[in-house]
Amino acid sequence: VSKTNSRQAIEELESYVRRDLNKVAQRRMAVLRPIKLTLTNWPEGQVEYFELMNNPENPDDGTRKVAFTGELFIESEDFAEVPPPKFFRLSLGREVRLRGAYFVTATDLVTDDQGNVVEVLATYDPASKGGNSPDGRKVKSTIHWVCRPYAVPVNVALYDRLFTTTVPGDATGEPLDDLNPDSRELLNVCLAEAALAETEPGEVVQFERLGYFAADPQQELFFHRTVGLRDEWAAIQKRQR
Repeated sequence: VSKTNSRQAIEELESYVRRDLNKVAQRRMAVLRPIKLTLTNWPEGQVEYFELMNNPENPDDGTRKVAFTGELFIESEDFAEVPPPKFFRLSLGREVRLRGAYFVTATDLVTDDQGNVVEVLATYDPASKGGNSPDGRKVKSTIHWVCRPYAVPVNVALYDRLFTTTVPGDATGEPLDDLNPDSRELLNVCLAEAALAETEPGEVVQFERLGYFAADPQQELFFHRTVGLRDEWAAIQKRQR
């Protein structure tokens, strides 16, 4: 074992954490910054249930039932009123897949007094049940969702780098000078599928497309993000080759 002081990239640690959690964490859908999605051609009062895998890496973990109606929530960042280049998620006239459910096409939107989009109106394709279309057409994006009547409210803490520099205090000699004041963000308007309410204290689950989150040991329905899904260490290694 080397006795020489050295530094290791935090991205490498995160890569190992991500790799380990991917094998054991059950999947759940949660929306951190929700925007309403209403399916205008959905039959009134109809409720369907989809069997979604708890962990594709471990089929023995089984499945769970997720309710689906015409009233949903999606991530606000998954809709763009004026989509930028290479944005393949939902926008007016564009079709996307709702994870494990249906293809939907945005047709209109509702804004508040400040012009902010608060609701997206869309139609769904009944023939695409399960997330595939019998005519073979493809969509470029799959987004997650939460069913409004069955959603559970959750609080979420997001964590960024504790320091703003790679070597804290390198410029001033005082590491605390480089503390990141925005290293923790609390979100209290989040919504999740009903199965998340069964999470045990301390258990880690994957919020699909968002990262790995640990249930607070004391506070019910409060989740702390351990690490995101994007493997930055793999990108660093690729650049160094």
